[in-house]
Amino acid sequence: MQNITISGNVGKDAELRTVRDSQVLSFNVGVKNGFGKDAGSVWYRCSLWGKAAEAFAGGLTKGTKVFITGELTHDEYEGKPQFNVRVGSIDTGPRAQVEASTPVSQNQHTTFDDDLSDSVPF
Repeated sequence: MQNITISGNVGKDAELRTVRDSQVLSFNVGVKNGFGKDAGSVWYRCSLWGKAAEAFAGGLTKGTKVFITGELTHDEYEGKPQFNVRVGSIDTGPRAQVEASTPVSQNQHTTFDDDLSDSVPF
């Protein structure tokens, strides 16, 4: 199993559907690659399953910044590589972070402590 961590933007609104009595949320994430005239994007096809899929339905819209970890698989379609990620956790910023294996309610949020002290603990 290959695990991957990516940070990028959702390419278009996520789509929720039912597959074998389970909910799956499908969406694409674009990640910037390169600099200057060599800049481009790498696209990942992502799937989020179960209660987490239901919790994020409607919240992953085009342009949403996401930070994802998950299982990477790849294949080829018409000679081009296809990267697929089965999402293990997703973070859309200070409002929500979800582990895909954990049941989630729509109102569950993780907050971050913005109080940064000048002292270093080591």
